[in-house]
Amino acid sequence: MNYLAHAYLSFHHPEILVGNMISDFVKGKSRLGYSVGVQKGITLHRLIDDYTDSHSATLQAKTIFHPYYRLYSGALVDVVYDHFLANDHSIFTEASLYQFTHTVYQTLEQYHMQLPPRFLLMLPYMKAENWLYNYRTKEGIGKSIRGLVRRSAYLTDYETAILLLNENYDFLESCYQLFIKDVKSFAEDQLSKQD
Repeated sequence: MNYLAHAYLSFHHPEILVGNMISDFVKGKSRLGYSVGVQKGITLHRLIDDYTDSHSATLQAKTIFHPYYRLYSGALVDVVYDHFLANDHSIFTEASLYQFTHTVYQTLEQYHMQLPPRFLLMLPYMKAENWLYNYRTKEGIGKSIRGLVRRSAYLTDYETAILLLNENYDFLESCYQLFIKDVKSFAEDQLSKQD
């Protein structure tokens, strides 16, 4: 899952949210330098990622991207899932998504002293361009896919990924629908085990 999903699966717990959002920027034992709540969020993020990667719906969704993107197919599915989450009217209205995203940015800014340097550098761009909210549009998700390809060591072609998303939109949305309730239950269960 990508940033919006990790924020959503923090269940309005500020420190869990911080850990869940920064986990990819925290390596090895450096996580022990964070508060217990942030550490729980870091752990939750990693558990969610493992669960997502092995879920049958995700494995099906990856088949769309794998012939062209191999190891990056999972990362593309993560971004695509955020698009469908942003448009999931059983979870967000357009207005509630907008409010949710601003609450996320405010929370992250309140914890700015705990944010890893690379995440701290990225946060103003995330907020100014409202990445989390703009996942809902095809233009916004296209920009996220372009960013993913740009940051990768071995990819240069983002247009094929956008084309594959558009050509397989309904199928990928059905994969998301099969997945989202399962991952929410899993995340809630994992959080309760950490208490």
